[in-house]
Amino acid sequence: MSPAFGAMEVEHYSKGVLLEPFVHQVGGHSCVLRFNDKTICKPLIQREHQFYETLPTEMRKFTPQYEGVVSVSFEEDEDGNLCLIAYPLNGDHDNLENLDNSDCEPKSKLLRWTNKKAMLLENEKISKEWVRQHRKEEKMKSHKLEEEFEWLKKSEVLYYTVEKKGNVSSQFKHHNPWSMKCHQQQLQRMKENAKHRNQYKFILLENLTSRYEVPCVLDLKMGTRQHGDDASEEKKANQIRKCQQSTSAVIGVRVCGMQVYQAGTGQLMFMNKYHGRKLSVQGFKEALYQFFHNGKYLRRELFESVIKKLTELKSVLEKQESYRFYSSSLLIIYDGKERQEVAVDSDPEDLEDLSEESSDESAGAYAYKPTASTVDVRMIDFAHTTCKYYGEDSVVHEGQDTGYVFGLQNLIDIIKEIRDESSE
Repeated sequence: MSPAFGAMEVEHYSKGVLLEPFVHQVGGHSCVLRFNDKTICKPLIQREHQFYETLPTEMRKFTPQYEGVVSVSFEEDEDGNLCLIAYPLNGDHDNLENLDNSDCEPKSKLLRWTNKKAMLLENEKISKEWVRQHRKEEKMKSHKLEEEFEWLKKSEVLYYTVEKKGNVSSQFKHHNPWSMKCHQQQLQRMKENAKHRNQYKFILLENLTSRYEVPCVLDLKMGTRQHGDDASEEKKANQIRKCQQSTSAVIGVRVCGMQVYQAGTGQLMFMNKYHGRKLSVQGFKEALYQFFHNGKYLRRELFESVIKKLTELKSVLEKQESYRFYSSSLLIIYDGKERQEVAVDSDPEDLEDLSEESSDESAGAYAYKPTASTVDVRMIDFAHTTCKYYGEDSVVHEGQDTGYVFGLQNLIDIIKEIRDESSE
C-alpha cells in the first residue's frame, strides 16, 4: 500500500475506497483505475457489462475475471485535491440516493466488501501533520507532472529510466504517460458533470498484471473493422479511415500501446496508439520484435507459450456463433524481471564472482539461462461487442468473427517468423 493510499484510507475507510491510476494501462481511451492489488475498475458500459454477464465458458480463460459493480463518485477534499472514491453498490449511504440502480447486479454478484477495521488500526499512527505535508508534496509533484504531460502528449515513443534504489516495480508510479492521460481526462469529464451527476457505475475486473513484478504489456487492436453496428456515419467513416491507414486493413491487427522493461539500460519503453497507427506491416513486425527484446537479448523462451495460447484462442473464437468483437483489444503480458537459474553443467567456483550486472550474454550463456516465464494472453474492451444472443440488437451476424480470426492468424504467423529468424 502506498503512503498516499494509506493516508486517504484513514479518511475514507468507512465510506469507500480511494481509486488510483492504473499505471500499466498502455492503450484504450477509457480510464482504468486501481481498486486494489488484484482488481481494477473502469466505467460501466452496458454492452460490455452484458458481455461479461453472458460470457461463454470456453472464453473465460481468455478474458479478465469479472468481479462485480461499484458506485464511483468524484470528490474534492478540504485541500482541493480531486479524488475518485468507490462505494458498494448496495450501500445505504446518503449520497447513493440519486444513483440509477435499474440494472443493478444480482445479490450473488455484489462485491463482498472486506472489513477494513484492521486497515484503520494499521494507519492510526499516521499523523495529520504527515498527511498535510504529504499532500503538499503531492501537489508540487502534480504541477510538475502537468508540465511533463504537455510534452508527453507530443511524444509517441518514450524511454524512462527506472531508479536503481528500491524494488523495480515500486518505481512504476507515474511512469506510464498513457494511464496518466486517461486518468486526467476522466477526472475532467467527471468534474464538468459534477453539478448534474456525481454517481457513476464502474465494473470490477481482474488485474492481469498483478502476478508480474515488472509487467511488459502489449495492447493490440484486433480485427479488420473497428466501428460498432450502432456507430454514427461520422464515427463509422473515422474508424474505417483509421483501419485503412494502418495495418488493421492489411493484416487485421495493429499496435495500440506497449510497455517494455529494458533490462540492459534499466529503462521503460512506451509506445502509444498514434505511433502504432503509422506502422507498416514490416514496422509492426519490428515493434513485436522490440516487445520481446529486453535490451540485452530476445526473450525467445516466450515464443512457444504465446503461439500456443494464440492458437488456442483462435480455435475458441472460430466456434463462437454470431459474436463480433469490434474495437476489442488483445493483451500479451509477461514479466520483464526475468528469473534466472544456474545451468546444470556450470562450475560453482566459476560463478562465484558473477554479479547481477555481469550475468548477461557477455558473461557467457553457459553460466546463466532464463527459466520459462509465464505469458498471459487476454481479450479486453467489449464496449462494441455484439451477438445474436443479446436479443435487442437490430443487426444480427452469423458465423465467426472472420476479421478478428484473420488478425490472430497473421499475429501467429509474424511471431513464428520472428522466432525462426532469430534462431538462424
